[in-house]
Amino acid sequence: MNPTIKDVAKMANVSIATVSLVVHNHKRISQETKDKVLNAIEQLNYHPSHSARGLVRRNSGNVGFVLTDDHFLRTEPFYTHIFIGSEFEAHENELYVLLTTINSDFNSSNKLPRFILERNIDGLIIAGKVPFPFIEQISKYNFPIIFVDYSPCAKKYSGVLVDNIQGGELATEHLIKSGHERIAFIGGDIEHPSIKDRLNGYKNSFEKFGLKLNDSLIEIEEDYPGRTNGYNAAERLFTKNKDITAIFSCNDAMAVGAMQYMKDNGIKIPDDCSIIGFDDVVSDNAIEPALSTIRVPKMEMGTEAMKLMAHMIKNNLKDNRKVLLPVDLIIRESTKRI
Repeated sequence: MNPTIKDVAKMANVSIATVSLVVHNHKRISQETKDKVLNAIEQLNYHPSHSARGLVRRNSGNVGFVLTDDHFLRTEPFYTHIFIGSEFEAHENELYVLLTTINSDFNSSNKLPRFILERNIDGLIIAGKVPFPFIEQISKYNFPIIFVDYSPCAKKYSGVLVDNIQGGELATEHLIKSGHERIAFIGGDIEHPSIKDRLNGYKNSFEKFGLKLNDSLIEIEEDYPGRTNGYNAAERLFTKNKDITAIFSCNDAMAVGAMQYMKDNGIKIPDDCSIIGFDDVVSDNAIEPALSTIRVPKMEMGTEAMKLMAHMIKNNLKDNRKVLLPVDLIIRESTKRI
């Protein structure tokens, strides 16, 4: 049987809390006591467990990570990369990440994830848009909450976001500088702050270059920015407009759907119509032609969220700090100069 922290405390004739203080190299422990505990640890070949490390802090050492089930997909791995970034950073801070999903239509009658109900976490990271009833329920719990790629209440919660307005401007200006003027925008879930900011970036660029906005070139009826909805948005767009030369899609998933519509209808990419997406997910490299896009630092978003969470846990903080990360223009084969 492996030795426990109780065994160490008994051999050193100290309390369990004192052993934990030594494990964490706490300054208030005398050298004499420290030597006794370290000697006992060495003799027993004791390896501190995760729970033992938390005894002094009175923390679980766990961080919850929540996203909706429609954001946890192999075909659209945006949030998976954010999770991986948070996992790497958690390891650096001796924290464990507990991942779960909730229904995208979560309501007040649904149960919260078990680790929240059992208060088995020190903080909660939420990636992407989640239903308001979920936010309402978790707000009753006394632990720090950080939103990633979503900002439901900027004054109340901390968040890690990318500069979506900047990204919308980069994408649109790339198309304008390539000679395009009939540039369409397709988007889904337009009330999502990130999607709305990308549309605002598109509009800003038209104003900057003195181009007139045309509402018929803006297709934002879809309720979710997925591939099928991208296909449907492109169908409506080309039905109304025969002279589109470029499309800025609010994300890569909708761009892929729009590309499929164009292929099915004999519209050559980029010869007849250029298209640029937003996110730069791994699967973009397998799309033909390769998709120009705005690169979002997905893993860095997860890393920054966990850094902020570790700081908040360590210092017993609940605040509304914000981290805004820049994005990059990635030019591939789906856009061309005309």
